[in-house]
Amino acid sequence: MAAASQEEVARKLGYASPAELILHLPLRYVDETRITSLRDARLGDTVQVEGVVEHAEIQNRPHRQLVVQVLDGASGNARLICRLLHFYPSQVALLKPGTRVRLLGEIRPGFFGAEMVHPQFRVVRDNTPLPESLTPIYPAVAGLSQHAIRKAVAAALAEADLSDPLPARGHFPSFADALKALHHPPPDADLTALEARDSLAWRRIKFDELLAQQLSLRQAARQRQVLRALPLPDDGALGKRLLAALPFSLTAAQQRALHEIHRDLAHPYPMNRLLQGDVGSGKTLVAALAVLPALAAGTQAAVMAPTEILAEQLYLKFHEWLTPLGIEVAWLTAAHKGKAKKATLAGLADGNIHIAIGTHALFQNEVNFHHLALVVVDEQHRFGVAQRLALTEKGAVYPSPLTPHLLMMSATPIPRSLAMSYYADLDVSVIDQLPPGRTPIATRTINANRRAEVIARLRDYCLSGSQAYWVCPLVEESEKLQLRAAEESHAELVALLPELHIGLVHGRMKSHEKADVMSAFKAGELHLLVATTAIEVGVDVPNAALMVIEHAERYGLAQLHQLRGRVGRGARESSCVLLYEGPLSDTAKRRLKIIHDQTDGFAIARADLLLRGPGEFLGARQSGQQLLRFADAEADADLLEQARNAAAALLERYQGGVQRHLARWLPRGLDLYRA
Repeated sequence: MAAASQEEVARKLGYASPAELILHLPLRYVDETRITSLRDARLGDTVQVEGVVEHAEIQNRPHRQLVVQVLDGASGNARLICRLLHFYPSQVALLKPGTRVRLLGEIRPGFFGAEMVHPQFRVVRDNTPLPESLTPIYPAVAGLSQHAIRKAVAAALAEADLSDPLPARGHFPSFADALKALHHPPPDADLTALEARDSLAWRRIKFDELLAQQLSLRQAARQRQVLRALPLPDDGALGKRLLAALPFSLTAAQQRALHEIHRDLAHPYPMNRLLQGDVGSGKTLVAALAVLPALAAGTQAAVMAPTEILAEQLYLKFHEWLTPLGIEVAWLTAAHKGKAKKATLAGLADGNIHIAIGTHALFQNEVNFHHLALVVVDEQHRFGVAQRLALTEKGAVYPSPLTPHLLMMSATPIPRSLAMSYYADLDVSVIDQLPPGRTPIATRTINANRRAEVIARLRDYCLSGSQAYWVCPLVEESEKLQLRAAEESHAELVALLPELHIGLVHGRMKSHEKADVMSAFKAGELHLLVATTAIEVGVDVPNAALMVIEHAERYGLAQLHQLRGRVGRGARESSCVLLYEGPLSDTAKRRLKIIHDQTDGFAIARADLLLRGPGEFLGARQSGQQLLRFADAEADADLLEQARNAAAALLERYQGGVQRHLARWLPRGLDLYRA
């Protein structure tokens, strides 16, 4: 078989060019710099020995294997048995009697003495020198040997310019020295620090990666300031009218967030702000107040939500608040058809509809705005970059190309480390205060074998005048996942609780069916609503103060917290019951303990990050965010702080060096982490 070329190795490892191989860093190392005699090796040690093949044969019992007997002359004619369980004819040809070999593997006890099973080996001569550095073991894929990867990486290192494009930074080694220490560490290197990625060389690499991320995001933010947007200063008139009609006042946190949003909207370049806050903190009202400057200017706004239920809830709220101000609000989803849809499309195109609220349907080709100046994206992590772009591109050419302002919202609080890292190009507003009157929610975890007891308590609770949710993971029975389906639970609860009016909502129902059930529940016509996670966000029924979640062990922390946030919105004491099926995995136990012990969304988010890692927490595959390869925003917070502090000055003073640094770390143009 022909040796793999450098280009082939790079392609198979997922790199666009061989030059990127310099950052294909080892997972671990083996020490081939010394020879250990069998006399000095202990059982369980992984060592390298050298000797001469005395005998080799293929044995078929108990299974086919190549058995090689090696004489270790350094140990006084001690012998080692080597067993190759998988072997090629070429290896049989190499391991003939009289051949000198070096073997690296774990010493194990065997019937005939010391053994190595499937060691690494190579043929040597009497004077073959030992390596001067530890041997790297690289991340690999099927069809690529370590030898091929080492050869390709060594060639890339020899060809690359490893000089530092930016000024030296403190106590870190140079980039070239750091790579040398990682690809070819000396025999006395601290293996523990290397493999834990905590050596000075590793810290230099992680710092450089974090610096590239910070430079990239800051550069993207600057590029957006070159774009033009219609300034939308707020005269406060519409906002005062809306607030005067409400039976409550804004919290200090809501006022602060709204001030930050209005300040950005007044700029002639597009706002790019993330509004985050815990469940029930009042983000929807802030969003409604945020769109008023666009409407006062005679332009339009669009609000996009990931589900029809959330879109409808937003529409009902915006319609309730804004229609009395003379603002025309429309709702648009994929389910809308016929004359009503045509009328909505016509109203958006001619400007008679001022604000459109909907799902992905908002960015379809048939939707045209007269002058879209502001886009609000709720639960932004559920949308991809292309989807957000498709909606912002609906901004009109009026009278020259303008980009709409963008406000993204999230009820999943983002830990500070991730906000500093993956959201460094965004301005972030945080609503860290709940409105007064929100009742605390008592959370209980109960084994599903007490389900009948829970149902009995549920009956008494609903008959006392309150309403409740019963949440299930699936719509109908699945053979693969033996979870209780929403339809099955609904049928069972209807049979067990004939004195209650019980509704059912799930994602496969038609829009008008879901709307009818939700309206009946909100009006108090239903005691109990059986639902899937379609009610995770956006549902606000103050009289519903109890929630039962089946198979709670199957949910993530963020989802459990979101679901729990549907209760606790009225004056009555609220409870959330987490029904779980045992036995629980360790991860499930940790999740349930966290949600039981914590009600602070920021504390839950940080725990969620530690459990799942940034990729799953951020939904990175969906959102298009570039994940860090080596650094960890949480564990390497000190390096992130240094990189963040250095980025602004470097962009000002070393533009050429910045571009070379980005070319090294983001060679495929991944410097735009989000649109």
